[in-house]
Amino acid sequence: MGDTSVLTERENDVPDVGELTPPDRTLMGPGPSDVHPRVLKAMSTPLVGHLDPSFVEIMNEVQELLRYTFRTDNQWTIPVSGTGSASMEAAVGNLVEPGDTMLVPTNGYFGGRMKSMAERAGGEVVEIDAPWGEPLDPVDVERAFDEHQPDVFGFVHAETSTGVLQPNVPELTDIAHDHDAFVIADSVTSLGGVELRVDEWDIDVAYSGPQKCLSCPPGASPLTLNDRAMDKVLDRDEQPRSWYLDLSLLEGYWGEDRAYHHTAPITNVYALREALRLVAEEGIEARWARHREVAGDLKAGLQELGLEMNAPDEYWLPSLNAVRVPDGIDDGAVIDHLLAEYDLEIASGLGDLEGDIWRIGCMGYSARPKNVEYVLAALEDALAEQGF
Repeated sequence: MGDTSVLTERENDVPDVGELTPPDRTLMGPGPSDVHPRVLKAMSTPLVGHLDPSFVEIMNEVQELLRYTFRTDNQWTIPVSGTGSASMEAAVGNLVEPGDTMLVPTNGYFGGRMKSMAERAGGEVVEIDAPWGEPLDPVDVERAFDEHQPDVFGFVHAETSTGVLQPNVPELTDIAHDHDAFVIADSVTSLGGVELRVDEWDIDVAYSGPQKCLSCPPGASPLTLNDRAMDKVLDRDEQPRSWYLDLSLLEGYWGEDRAYHHTAPITNVYALREALRLVAEEGIEARWARHREVAGDLKAGLQELGLEMNAPDEYWLPSLNAVRVPDGIDDGAVIDHLLAEYDLEIASGLGDLEGDIWRIGCMGYSARPKNVEYVLAALEDALAEQGF
């Protein structure tokens, strides 16, 4: 018999945890962004079962709304249960088989994550060398294809770590398809915020996250595959290494049969549906224009403060503004000041740009003029604290 006195002490040691009261922040970092009140309200509605006929209808609606937002007719357009990294791993881990070669970029943090996921899937990885803060050059992409003949090509449409928007996407996809390769596009910081046309640009697979330009809490992450890509997934010689993210199994749940695979994050699907309804009500092209306009005001205001953008105008990313930290300024102290004095979140740099830039999001419901005015005033004050 164990010591019953110890058990009694544990039973009486009830955690003293009060009511949940998180701070009311203004989210202007790289994500999550502010969530629209309608999305929060949708999350408070009653649960139903993940195979309930009413939920099946909601699934159909979410898929149709995702097709509208991705600008695609792809049948295989679903929200993956998990954060944006889950939809990323579903894309890479299903399309890349052992023995495949995947071409990935080196010009940002998330190209490195693609590399890691492809290697875990059993693929061989080759890289296109490009400096952090610059887009891929189609000439370099062509050269890499001629040299390595990759089976899969991944690129980041909107690089969250550098504030760079990849131009000339159709040119990149043409190069890949001329070499009979598949194209995976990371659209985590572009979907619903900047122009993205999956079908017109001939992208085979695109994945995203809900917490950025869609202004939805993380938990159900958009993914779309065309028939050509899904045929490769279904014709694999070896099963994907993840059971949970195996699209040949998820096809049974999100396809016509609606057969049980796992319990979907029901509340997150509600939230995504409402966030996508807001996209459709605004109109996707109007939404792209709003992001350009509001972020343009932010960019102009930052420059008036004497700050420099990390990305040149020709590949500036409206949804994620990377701003150079001036000489002599402690970037972390500015971030801390904004959080403590203004309940305002921006973020520092990642990877090669850590300490060199601030990352200021202008995404979804956060992309509003009053937020821009607030962040500019708060940043001016924070910089003045350090004598700038």
